[in-house]
Amino acid sequence: MQTKRTFLIGAAATLATPMLARADDQRNVSSFVTQNWQDLFQSLGNGAILADITSRALHYWGSDGSYRLFPSSVPMSEELTRRGYSVIVRKRVGPTWTPTQNMRDRDPTLPTMLEAGPGNPLGTHAMYLDWPAYLIHGTHDTRKIGRQSSSGCIGLYNEHIAQLFSVTQVGTQVRLL
Repeated sequence: MQTKRTFLIGAAATLATPMLARADDQRNVSSFVTQNWQDLFQSLGNGAILADITSRALHYWGSDGSYRLFPSSVPMSEELTRRGYSVIVRKRVGPTWTPTQNMRDRDPTLPTMLEAGPGNPLGTHAMYLDWPAYLIHGTHDTRKIGRQSSSGCIGLYNEHIAQLFSVTQVGTQVRLL
């Protein structure tokens, strides 16, 4: 049989648990909010992508007004981050990876080129921006998503890049913010 004191402590803990969970959820959600394309682009055109470096989220708006939101990895440092407007110029399933000279300078053990497959850091799909060596791509290393872990690219889970790849056209406008 419970004492009155045990009952009151249990009741207080039960009532406090949802509040604590909500507070925790609010901290996680606060930087991962939906955006309005009208605040970022002059027109929707054939679609738009926003890669929000601060919140580590990628927003996609389809030409039909559909909206998708994905967690992403972002560049390791501000020095590697490029911001501004770009456009998707090419798409590739099973991309090969060629590290840039700066990457090889930071890590001389990197290969000169890596074919598609599980060890390839570009994952299963890649969409190339009109800025040389900047991509939106998948990753086989799921620990990188939600972190500052790239050399300038925006990374997504492989299943998310496959979804985005299927609805994104060459010519889609992109903004890195």
